[in-house]
Amino acid sequence: MAGISASMVKELRERTGLGMLECKKALAEVEGDVEKAIEELRKKSGMKAAKKAGRTAAEGVVVVKAADDNTSAMLVEVNSETDFAAKNEDFVAFANKVADEAFASGSTEVSGLLDSEREALVQKIGENISPRRASKVEGEVVGVYVHSNSRIASIVALNGGDVALAKDVAMHATAVNPRILNPEDMPAEELEKEKTIIKAQPDMEGKPAEIVEKMMGGRIKKFLKENSLVEQPFVKNPEVTVGQLVKEAGAEIVSFVRLEVGEGIEVEETDFAAEVAAQLNS
Repeated sequence: MAGISASMVKELRERTGLGMLECKKALAEVEGDVEKAIEELRKKSGMKAAKKAGRTAAEGVVVVKAADDNTSAMLVEVNSETDFAAKNEDFVAFANKVADEAFASGSTEVSGLLDSEREALVQKIGENISPRRASKVEGEVVGVYVHSNSRIASIVALNGGDVALAKDVAMHATAVNPRILNPEDMPAEELEKEKTIIKAQPDMEGKPAEIVEKMMGGRIKKFLKENSLVEQPFVKNPEVTVGQLVKEAGAEIVSFVRLEVGEGIEVEETDFAAEVAAQLNS
C-alpha cells in the first residue's frame, strides 16, 4: 500500500463520490494512478452503486402530490447523503417521479420504488439515495403546504371549509409541529413519561402527594395544549386557536400528517482527515 497517499484517496473520493475503502482498493489495483482508478471504477458502476446503499442518507426532500379535486394528497420523503445532492436537478426529478408513482398506485410503500433508476442516479451523483417513507391523507377537503426548503411539509383533511383554510392549517402544522390532533389522542405511554419527568422536577421535591398531583395536573394540561393541533394558537393569529379558527369556518379537522426530512435517522459524525489517516495506516 506504499505510495498511496491520503491526498490521492481524497481526490478519488471527491471525483467519484465513492467510499474511502473502495477508492483505496481501486488505487492499490492500479498502483496509485487516479485516472486509471476512475476508469476501472466506471467499468464496475453497477456493483459500486449497489454497495453504496449502506451509507447513511439523512438529507433530501419531501415531495407532495395532490389530487386535482383536493380530496387526497400524499407526502413522500426521498433521502440523499448531503444537502448539496438534495439540490441536484436529477435528484429532484427522481424524487418527484417517485412521488408520482406512489400517488398513482396509492401505496405508501416506497422503499424499493424505481430501484434501477435509483441505482443509476447513485452512481451518477456519487451518494446513497433512498425513497424512505410516504403518508397519504384523504377527506372532503385536503390542503397541503410545503416549506420553501422542501424539507418539511404537511397535509390537513377537513370536513367542511375550503382548500384555503386547509392549506392555512397545514402551514401551521408545518411551522409549529403538533404531535397530535386532539388532547385525547396523546398515547398513554407518552403521558406517563411526561408525568415521570414532571414528578422529578426540583420544585416537586418534598411536597405532599396531593399537591404534587394538583401541580402535575396543571402541567399535563399545558403539555397537551402545547402539543395538540386544535389547541395551539394559530400561527397567523395567536388570538385564536387552530380549533377555533376551523370551527368558525363551519369545518372540522379530520386528520393531518407532517413529514420532516431525516426525522428519526441517526447520523454518525466523522472526521474525514482522521478517517483517511486511520484507513491508510491500518
